[in-house]
Amino acid sequence: MNKAVSVSALSRRDTQISILIIGFMFFIFGFVSWVNAILIPYFKIGCELSNFQAYFVTFAFYISYFVMSVPASFLLKKVGFKRGMMLGFWLMSLGAFIFLPASMTRTYPVFLLGLFTLGAGLAILQTAANPYITVLGPQESAAQRISIMGIFNKGAGVLAPLVFAAVVLKATDSDLFKNLASMSGEARSAALDELVGRVTIPYAIVGSVLFLLGLLVRYSPLPEIDTDSESDEQALSNSGKTSIFQFPHLILGAIAIFLHVGTQVIAIDTIIGYAGSMNIALLEAKVFPSYTLLATIAGYILGIIFIPKFISQVNAFRICTLLGTIFTLGIIFGHGEVQFLGHQVDMSICFVILLGLSNSLIWAGIWPLALDGLGKFTKLGASILIMGLCGNAIMPLFYGYLADIYDLRSAYWVLFPCYLYLVFYAVYGHKIRK
Repeated sequence: MNKAVSVSALSRRDTQISILIIGFMFFIFGFVSWVNAILIPYFKIGCELSNFQAYFVTFAFYISYFVMSVPASFLLKKVGFKRGMMLGFWLMSLGAFIFLPASMTRTYPVFLLGLFTLGAGLAILQTAANPYITVLGPQESAAQRISIMGIFNKGAGVLAPLVFAAVVLKATDSDLFKNLASMSGEARSAALDELVGRVTIPYAIVGSVLFLLGLLVRYSPLPEIDTDSESDEQALSNSGKTSIFQFPHLILGAIAIFLHVGTQVIAIDTIIGYAGSMNIALLEAKVFPSYTLLATIAGYILGIIFIPKFISQVNAFRICTLLGTIFTLGIIFGHGEVQFLGHQVDMSICFVILLGLSNSLIWAGIWPLALDGLGKFTKLGASILIMGLCGNAIMPLFYGYLADIYDLRSAYWVLFPCYLYLVFYAVYGHKIRK
């Protein structure tokens, strides 16, 4: 294992190369994660599921973060960043290959196992990459660097549903979806087998690419950096601390991550189903998650331009949490047909898309505040924050449950208390140190 070096010892060129490599990794994270937005309605049709059952796609994928994050921090401590990242990519590769028997037999639980394994590999990669990019430069510009990573991540997210739809869906599928209800048992089963079987070759390719990426990262020029170093002042401050739970701003930050990622995944992964409830066909609605992600990218670009030169990252964080609260009320109470990028949609769909903008700088706001002053506890602190990503698993189930009981619009009430908590953390919660 290469000896870890201090960030201050890296040259400007080494730092830029490191940011580029981590950015490429965030692109891969985004592609694998945000394809779930179209997998949910795809499996809902292909495996004949309820709303609640369909959102187990996100549950299986993201609950692995809760299971794997702390083990990942110990793995990275033992083998280092680069070997750990290689193992993360290889675990993701295994998850993609599990899709092959699942697609051949149209077995939803086996798909969920594949998604869990993909998520477990991604948890290792995220536990490495997020603290790495946070400490790779001054703290006051951390949000700027994380915003750059966000552009890679969400840029991949814009492409993922469109690429999946182009590869797996056909122009004639709208007629197929309409006729399924009237088909006889055998004909229906054969049509669904053919539909679900289309993912076999794409995921075989994805699995092979992920395996090769593991090797490439292992032998890349990415340096092992010391994320656990402490200043004399930090060492003195942390000298009496023996547990990660003695940093309340971190624990409150992990709750903030849990709620933030839950709101983000609901905004992206539910919009196709919500549009469908207003009789907008899947083949038209498939682009809506990409619009939400483009709104997020617009927020990242604004962050890169304005932070920290014109606005502090904590104030940008506060503005975004307030916007999220306002846009949530817009979804619930906004009514009326509008023309949006060539689509005739209800106004509330525009507010779901705008949630992408409000969510853009929340992740970047939480990380530096939550990791501030952790010193030697940084790796474990990062794993606690990554555990918060299981919010992606839990929150959509709440949404799906409420959607089945009430309706898809009313289910968006689940977002409101989440944004209120995020406002609390942005304004006051991150300052609590005792």
